[in-house]
Amino acid sequence: MAQENLTGVESSSTNCSTNIDDFRNQVYSTSYSLITLLGLVGNGFALVVLIRTHRQSSPFHIYMLNLAVSDLLCVMTLPLRVFYYVNKGKWTLGDFLCRLSSYALYVNLYCSIYFMAAMSVTRFLAIVFPVQNLRLMTENRARLVCLGIWVFICFSSSPFLMVGQKQDPGTKNFKCFEPPEPKGVQRLVMLNYLSLAIGFLLPFLVILLCYAGIIHALLSRKHTARRNRGSGTRAIRMIVIVLLTFLISFLPYHVQRTVHLNFLSRDDTTCSETVAMQKSVVVTLCLAAANSCFDPMLYFFSGEGFRNRLSSLHRNASNTGILLSEVMLIFCTSNQD
Repeated sequence: MAQENLTGVESSSTNCSTNIDDFRNQVYSTSYSLITLLGLVGNGFALVVLIRTHRQSSPFHIYMLNLAVSDLLCVMTLPLRVFYYVNKGKWTLGDFLCRLSSYALYVNLYCSIYFMAAMSVTRFLAIVFPVQNLRLMTENRARLVCLGIWVFICFSSSPFLMVGQKQDPGTKNFKCFEPPEPKGVQRLVMLNYLSLAIGFLLPFLVILLCYAGIIHALLSRKHTARRNRGSGTRAIRMIVIVLLTFLISFLPYHVQRTVHLNFLSRDDTTCSETVAMQKSVVVTLCLAAANSCFDPMLYFFSGEGFRNRLSSLHRNASNTGILLSEVMLIFCTSNQD
């Protein structure tokens, strides 16, 4: 999955008389602001619930926890992009933050895909092979899987740390998230196919196979005792949410990125085609970043006992409040005496 700036264009460098600077700045600044707000609130709340109820830990809980951390690390860097686009494409925050903000977005993108694949495998084993699941899916193994995902994604995305700010020779302003040089497009096309295969298609295939097995198992129980009906309902919810996330966030981005890199290698493109392609880059990258907003729905609607954890946390908070009230009442009464 080693890659340089595979998005192709996040800024509007074009020889056409018409450019998309205003469109890009408005869409990116608005979208990233909204994603930051929703992502921080949703994933921050989920992380608090998951940490406060860590005694109810399970392999699925561990994957949810790591997914929430990944999302939070990503959305915390999005304000840097908002500042850049509000500032009309002038980067004033230094080379390190430029590298970090690019790196964090793509680490989150592929960590999300792999953590969803791991959660799908866990749910598949729990429903299709419930006896073997007790032996295979332990908390320690889940932690090892998470560690492996973090190391693999962080290492394979490390080329983003090698691409920092650039100075525009005309305006002398520093730029970030710039398109690749024309001479490097062919290399990026090959790297994109590698990233597409390992970072997207492979885990997506695993997810689809797991879901096919889950649906088959649930249908076969239709005329039987229907054991574990609750786990089946959670599995159906997870299937819907994960597939929607892939269809809305991941699939459009990877298809458009592949088309765009091949488009850049052509010499017969027109001005209108170039502008349309650049606008599609803006839209699909915003959709890719929005995956951080979908994950809290995954925790709440399909998370293993997430709503029970939330209720438990609420009851504990209520009991604590009642206890404090009683202590204060006793204290006040003793002072009056």
